[in-house]
Formats: sequence, C-alpha cells, structure tokens
Amino acid sequence: MDAYDVVDWRRRVFALYAEVRAEADPAAGHARWREVRDDLFAHHAASPLLPDLREGFRGLTVAPYDPAWRFEVEVRAAEPTPWEVQTGTDGVVAFEQLGVAPLPGVGDVDVWRLTSYGGGLFVPLRDAGCGRPGGAYGGGRYLLDTVKGADLGGDGGRLVIDLNFAYAPSCAYDPSWACPLAPPGNRVDVEVPVGELALS
Repeated sequence: MDAYDVVDWRRRVFALYAEVRAEADPAAGHARWREVRDDLFAHHAASPLLPDLREGFRGLTVAPYDPAWRFEVEVRAAEPTPWEVQTGTDGVVAFEQLGVAPLPGVGDVDVWRLTSYGGGLFVPLRDAGCGRPGGAYGGGRYLLDTVKGADLGGDGGRLVIDLNFAYAPSCAYDPSWACPLAPPGNRVDVEVPVGELALS
C-alpha cells in the first residue's frame, strides 16, 4: 500500500461514519457499517488483513446489533493526566485525559484527547471477554477514534458510545501496525459480547 491508499481508506471511513450518524435507526447504521467494513477489509489496498487472511475471507465476525449496549453519556471532567504510547512506527503518541464516560452496567471508561497533530478523541476498551474464546481481540478494541473518522456523534460534552461499533485495531490483523492499547482506566471487568469479535 502507499500513502494514497491510506488516504482513500480514511476518506471511506469518514464517509461511512457520517452515514452512520445520519441514520435514524442505529441498527440500520450498524448493518451499513458491517457491510462497508467487510468490503474494505476484503478488497481495499490499505486493508490490514494479511494476504493469507484475505483468501477465503467472508467477513469480519460481528455480533448482531443489541440496543442495550448503546449509550449517550455526559463526559465528566477529569484531571488532564498525560498518557504517552511508545510505538515502533510513529514514535511517541501523546494523549491527555479529557474526562470519564460512565457506561451503565459496564463501568467508567476514560476519554482521551490526542495532543499531537490532528487532535481528536480516543476511547479504547478492553473488556473481560478480550482474549477469550468467542471474545474480542486480546489487546482490546476501539470505541471512538475521531482523528481516523470513528465518531458516532454527540453534542458538546455528550458522546454517543455504542459498544455494537467496537472494533479491533489494525494490529489485531497485521503486527506491522502500532496501536495504542487500553490503559488501566479503559479496562472493565464486564464481558461486552457485541461489536467486532476475533476472527473465527
């Protein structure tokens, strides 16, 4: 892949999440999200799937939509604690805690602000099912990564956090990608059975 492939991938992801936000029915938005992501993973030059995984690829493993896992939450302010992630490809990626999002029945998760070029909000999650059979990628998943287009909406300090849209970072498929994984404030003891699960 080259830089233009990555740019095209990002454009498509931004457009996809714009479609999802515009859809009045979250389940219909989720169906579209699944459809477009499956196509991107199967056919796009910037797909994180390694060539051996693309052969016979029939789609990502995603649980059926469950509205019980969709939340619109008010983010509580938090001390602007820094978090730096050392990566092999991007050097040090710097974040600062913006707040805490309370997810009923799940727990509180930290909301991070990317402090380097591009800005954006970032909410990773590692739940109790990660790394277990039938669960998600062991390193956790992303709920929001707005600098890369993964944005479900909100207004001011309110965010839509829909765990049905939790997705594995690129490093789950290709170890050459460097991905920030969930720090302690983004790990919960509850199993989240929705969203993208590990490939079966």
